[in-house]
Amino acid sequence: MNKLKKEELRNIKAGGLTGWAVAGIIAGITFLVGVFDGLARPFKCR
Repeated sequence: MNKLKKEELRNIKAGGLTGWAVAGIIAGITFLVGVFDGLARPFKCR
């Protein structure tokens, strides 16, 4: 087993989420909650 140097450790790219991916997931959840709320409790337009 080889030990990696600090520079080599910094260059490792893993499967992390980007900020845009997190924002997209949150937006999707918010949209689905809104659709479910609209179907479960429909309100008349005022």
